Parts: sequence; structure tokens; C-alpha cells
Amino acid sequence: MEPAYRRDKMKPKDPAQRGDKTKQKSALQELKQRQRAEIYALNKVMTELEQQQFEAFCKQMQSEGD
Repeated sequence: MEPAYRRDKMKPKDPAQRGDKTKQKSALQELKQRQRAEIYALNKVMTELEQQQFEAFCKQMQSEGD
């Protein structure tokens, strides 16, 4: 006779449980995609801001040099 803990592991998975795992995995994947999109958007904004600040710095240095 097998120990009780082994019998529990050998039970077939519940279809409802499988569906829940699928939903959780899908939700996690959507979250990751949304976070990635937000990171890319933030990166774009920061790059544009850095470019603007660099151009302002260049103009300032050019006017001081004249």
C-alpha cells in the first residue's frame, strides 16, 4: 500500500483547476506585456527629455562662447 502523500500526487488534475492555472498564466502574461509597453513608453519620454536638455545645454554653451 502506498503512503497517502503519494496517492494525492497521482490524482488526475481537476479541469477547473487547470482552467484557473491557464487564466492565471494568461493574466500574468498580459501584465508583463503591459509593463513592458509602459517601460518602453517611459524610455522614449526620458530619451526625448534628455535630448531636449542636451540641445539646451549646447545652445547655452554656444551663447557663452560667443
